Amino acid sequence: MSYLDESLAPGEVVVARFALHWTAKGRLIFGIVLIPLVVGIFITIYEWLRLRAIELGVTNRRVVRKTGIMSRETEELRLSAIETVDLRQSTWGRMLGFGDVRVTGRGESSLIFSRVVDPVAVKRAIESAYAANVEQGSAGPRT
Repeated sequence: MSYLDESLAPGEVVVARFALHWTAKGRLIFGIVLIPLVVGIFITIYEWLRLRAIELGVTNRRVVRKTGIMSRETEELRLSAIETVDLRQSTWGRMLGFGDVRVTGRGESSLIFSRVVDPVAVKRAIESAYAANVEQGSAGPRT
């Protein structure tokens, strides 16, 4: 029920109703068409910058994940603290060549590389760095 009908006093009757011309709705239509386009452009630019700002890697001492466009946030895990390197790859991930690699350290620390290209190679690189720099380093000369 419209407000006009609800607000009628006893004995009051609506004589006519008026509708706006379609040209009065021009700004609304223009806004509906334009807003998704403008918002889409801003989202696209933001997403492009965000993805370019992500850095993932492994050094001879640590595994690093850096994010942030204006600010910076890093997650790092020393190779000597690594307990497991897990791989998660969906069916689509296997077909298209992407997946997630989770590096778990001592305690509750973990580092996730989401949607990386060739996750098997990423896992292999982390495990190779671990083997070359932690396992061999601790396997010093025995007497």
